[in-house]
Amino acid sequence: MASTTSRPGRVAKLPPRERILDAAEELFQREGIRRVGVQAIAEKAETTKMAIYRHFETKDALVAEWMRIVAADYQAAFDRVETEHPGRPGEQILGLARFIAEGLPGISHRGCPFINSLAELPDRSHPARQVIEKHKADQMRRLVGMCAEAGLPDPEQAAAEITFVLEGAQVSTQNGSVDQVGDRLMRIVEGIVDRHRAPAGASGPVTG
Repeated sequence: MASTTSRPGRVAKLPPRERILDAAEELFQREGIRRVGVQAIAEKAETTKMAIYRHFETKDALVAEWMRIVAADYQAAFDRVETEHPGRPGEQILGLARFIAEGLPGISHRGCPFINSLAELPDRSHPARQVIEKHKADQMRRLVGMCAEAGLPDPEQAAAEITFVLEGAQVSTQNGSVDQVGDRLMRIVEGIVDRHRAPAGASGPVTG
């Protein structure tokens, strides 16, 4: 939802539902889900609590919809790398890693919305947590598929290692414990793919 237009001018042009989501996103990211009430969201969106409840039955439903939007951005990254590198699953994997690496500066200020939200939503029956868990399962399934198409002999293990690195990089960026995280992330993912290819006789940089 980023834009070069100032926030008040941009938000004023949004339909009511999108204006509410925009306000909720900003407040949830900055202050956390639990600390933000519906009244604060209404004031930020320049609307009323009654209007929010016309679009979202509960605050939990609003949080879940926000998580769906965030998840859709990540799923779109899968679609994009598949389109940009057709038939080259190795490059698709690196494209995903690059997507995460390029997003790390934003995480350094606000943190990963999935990690932050999971920490605030211990109840696994919460609708937003269910959205996150489904998204993560879908993400793993697609990454395993890419690893299999790349000819890695143990695609599930390779996908697990890549996932650990991608998510670990986001946590390390958030807590400031590691420098040059993006560059290190890319080198590690390249190394994982090359190492898993080695038993099959492959060598050299990832291209396929």
